Amino acid sequence: MTQQYEKYTEDEQAVWKLLFDRQMERLPGRASQAYMDGIVATGFPNSHIPNFERDLNPRLLPITGWRVVAVPGLIGNREFFELMADRQFPATTWLRTRDQLDYLPEPDMFHDTFGHVPVLTNQHFCGFLAALSRIALRFVEHEEAIDMISRLYWYTVEFGLIQENAALGAEGLRIYGGGILSSPGETVYSLESDIPRRLPYDVATLLRTPYIIDHFQEQYFVIESYEQLFHSVPEIEATLERFLVISQ
Repeated sequence: MTQQYEKYTEDEQAVWKLLFDRQMERLPGRASQAYMDGIVATGFPNSHIPNFERDLNPRLLPITGWRVVAVPGLIGNREFFELMADRQFPATTWLRTRDQLDYLPEPDMFHDTFGHVPVLTNQHFCGFLAALSRIALRFVEHEEAIDMISRLYWYTVEFGLIQENAALGAEGLRIYGGGILSSPGETVYSLESDIPRRLPYDVATLLRTPYIIDHFQEQYFVIESYEQLFHSVPEIEATLERFLVISQ
């Protein structure tokens, strides 16, 4: 499908600017440096809804070979992972309304693009995403395996934290997960609240940890670097194989 950009209304354009400006007030000092650099590198528009083919892809493709493709909304596992294994990031084209600014039951275009696209300028993160998708395609007919991969995806791509400078301790903790980056409330909560646990990235633990979809997370997993995420791919595949053998 195509984005059909001309169908966006003036109010939708205004909602985009409101969402963008509100979140950009919160992200400096909280978002990963790779994300903040990606906002600049992609020329991410603040004044209008991004046109995938005009605004994003001409800047993103030369950097990492990824592109944004329009999808109608939530899509099936096979189609989702096939696109990402081919370095195509699926993004819906509908935008939340003014009365949905803080909560949506499913991802909209602001989440899919503002939350995720800037980090797609990081080569190690992109390599992780493509490799994880190829593993998912290998197990796509195995429900238990896909459930485990979904948990790992959730706690990294959607709700991941990164310790960018170990010397800074808690002050060096930053956000790279798109689900947090597109949420003003969880941006602050994930880093500054005393409620959630913040645990070291551990493949076996992530694969077995259920996640929450209707309120803020009870735990977050912290990577040391995007290189760590990328180099964990063989461990992910081997651990999946081991868990599946044990469960049979």
